[in-house]
Amino acid sequence: MTTTVADTAAFSDTAVPIPLWRQRLKIFMANKLAIASCIYVLILALACFIIPHIHPTNQTNQAIAFNTTQNGAPSSGHLLGTDSSGFDELGRIFYAGEYSLTLGFLAGIITIVVGTTYGMISGFFGGVVDAVMMRFIDAFLSIPYIFLLITLITVFGRSTVFLICIIGFTGWFVNARIIRGDALLIRNLDYSKASTSMGASKLHVIRSHVFPNSISNIVTVATFSVADAILFLSALGFLGLGIQPPQTDWGTMLQTGANQIQNGYWWEVYPLALIFILVIVAINYIGDALRDAFEVRLLER
Repeated sequence: MTTTVADTAAFSDTAVPIPLWRQRLKIFMANKLAIASCIYVLILALACFIIPHIHPTNQTNQAIAFNTTQNGAPSSGHLLGTDSSGFDELGRIFYAGEYSLTLGFLAGIITIVVGTTYGMISGFFGGVVDAVMMRFIDAFLSIPYIFLLITLITVFGRSTVFLICIIGFTGWFVNARIIRGDALLIRNLDYSKASTSMGASKLHVIRSHVFPNSISNIVTVATFSVADAILFLSALGFLGLGIQPPQTDWGTMLQTGANQIQNGYWWEVYPLALIFILVIVAINYIGDALRDAFEVRLLER
């Protein structure tokens, strides 16, 4: 039986494996809600960081703001009106968004790095090490998280750097438990045991087996950590413990607007509330899509 050139070419094409990154991208792109969420978050982030420089509005000098109409309704000069201090509401949303997104992203990075490292060490070593490390987490999880944040901020202050650190270094407990579960499972699989029996160090097994096979949960948890950090920063701002003036964040703006909503000044709450809710929902959709994209069982062999 003879093999033609066309048959050989067809066989070669089908034999070439599809790169993993292309498979993951295909899975991610199949989630239309995630694509729409990425577009929304990207546009909002660019708006928050670029528009204040292209179309600057006074957001720091309250003396100048008092010369404008306070609680002014939307108009051609102020598309979303002004707030109770006379600041342009639309410009303030972008100005506050710059701080909220930056602090949320940085705090989320700290959360996932600390939580992943802690969870992998606890789950992989097991035994007494795992028991002691988990009891430490249980002790902190027994304290309502928002109360813990309020206590620490009340004692140590609320500078921008401290807010990033306090949210990042106190928000990793649940993440660590999730990653620990992966480490407990993977360390008992055959390929991990084989590596250990062949003399591989624990660090090598964690780096070569535990981490790559936990990447789905790590990416998902990382995405949700950013959303949680933005949410908790806004919660602190709503309670009056957010970023110190003249800077502001979305939570502080919502708290200020909530005091005025009973007077009919809807523009100080509803547009920002819609933007804020959509950000949290969009990040969650992105996290779901990333979890599917890094799920090994969905990849082609």
